Amino acid sequence: MDETQAALLSEQIRHAVDLLRSDLELLQTRLEHQTEMNAHRLKSLEVRSEDQEARIRSATDGVTAFKVWTGLASGSAGVAALAALVRSFLGGS
Repeated sequence: MDETQAALLSEQIRHAVDLLRSDLELLQTRLEHQTEMNAHRLKSLEVRSEDQEARIRSATDGVTAFKVWTGLASGSAGVAALAALVRSFLGGS
């Protein structure tokens, strides 16, 4: 192998190394971007989950309050009917 062939081979190897380095940099950039996107998506899903939990709690609180008020109203009507019944038996006006 003469000197020109060795120089050509050396230049080809340097070029291959440069290509590999640029491919590696591209892969690292893509990986960083994908990692950032995954972190953003995860944060978005966590926020949505917390929002959904808050909505469910709010709906549950509303239903509970409604049940309490309807129970009180029903109980009050029952007490009033019982009082009217007792008053009618006792001959009240």
